Amino acid sequence: MTKTKVMIVDDQFISRQLFEMIVNSSEAYEMVYSVESAAFADTFVLKHAIDLVLMDILMSDGSNGLDAAARIKKHCPEIKIIAVTSMPEASWLKKARAIGIDSFWYKEASKESILQVMDRTIAGESVYPDSVQPVKLGIATSTEFTERELEVLRIMTTGVSNAAIAKQLCISESTVKNHIHHMLEKTGCESRTALAIQARVSGIAISLEPCAE
Repeated sequence: MTKTKVMIVDDQFISRQLFEMIVNSSEAYEMVYSVESAAFADTFVLKHAIDLVLMDILMSDGSNGLDAAARIKKHCPEIKIIAVTSMPEASWLKKARAIGIDSFWYKEASKESILQVMDRTIAGESVYPDSVQPVKLGIATSTEFTERELEVLRIMTTGVSNAAIAKQLCISESTVKNHIHHMLEKTGCESRTALAIQARVSGIAISLEPCAE
């Protein structure tokens, strides 16, 4: 039986070890490469035979799995990619679909095991969760925020001013202030800074650079 060749891209040592153990213990899969950065993942697949990539999204070195997946799909669309993350950032699901990532798996919240998702993906299925797992932000849950509020919050976590947020979203600065005021009321956070910190720590709103072409 020909084994499916797997590459793992995850900056968390424990996660990489777990994925490696799962791959190595399966008769259907073969471990080819395991790395802690997405920066050169696309270069590796051009030089080596890879069938499936388990791709973490947020990397500690500043690289991200969505960028890497976009580059891989551009040059090697036949390679299957499963995005894996523990962060409940809602925009990542939409971006992953747009890029053409085959499946999406939450490390802590998914009902199916990663091996089950791998099997289904290799069989030709696209496996995505129905929704993002709700998480708490102050006294609110992530489901209480509007899409526009999350857009404001996502940019706010980068540390820019209200004026910069307004310019990026093509809205007025007063509208940005209103969105922030509503979020402060919902969460009980005492300041704009506290709201941004909690949003980033919880994983509700994480800004990534646009996917490279």
